[in-house]
Amino acid sequence: MGRENIFKPTNKNESLHQDSYDNGVRLVNSSTSKNLVVKSTMFPHRKIHKYTWTSPGGNIHNQIDYMLIDRRGQSSILDVRSFREANFDTHHYLLVAKLRERLAVNKKAAQKFDGERFNLRKLNELEVKKKYQIEITNRFAALENSDVDDDVNRAWENIKENIKTSAK
Repeated sequence: MGRENIFKPTNKNESLHQDSYDNGVRLVNSSTSKNLVVKSTMFPHRKIHKYTWTSPGGNIHNQIDYMLIDRRGQSSILDVRSFREANFDTHHYLLVAKLRERLAVNKKAAQKFDGERFNLRKLNELEVKKKYQIEITNRFAALENSDVDDDVNRAWENIKENIKTSAK
């Protein structure tokens, strides 16, 4: 894949090769039709970090492996380069990308609350407030007098249950 101006929307200007050959043109056409972008030709690196293949004799180097991504997600890729240190007993180099992960939160799911809802505004009424205080005081007094297990989780469950039943 070359650096022709006609291909810049798909592969920018950082390709290793100046001119595109037949397979490069096919890749660009296929990428364009599927709304893909060739990210491995968009970042400026030294030539040694653009090579993805070396001939068996070690004389010829080419960029023949590419990283493509959907145009919508292209801003997630921060950098792409070949990683020459990995040895896979092949003449190809590993292509490595640095990316930023973005998580989307569904607002309705985030606001969903599975627990019980209490009308806390009722506590502003003097009669309801006194009744609640008496009920809580009695229940906690009963908890103090009983033999409570050393299990903290069980004690916490008892406290939650007492508050729930008093609030109804």
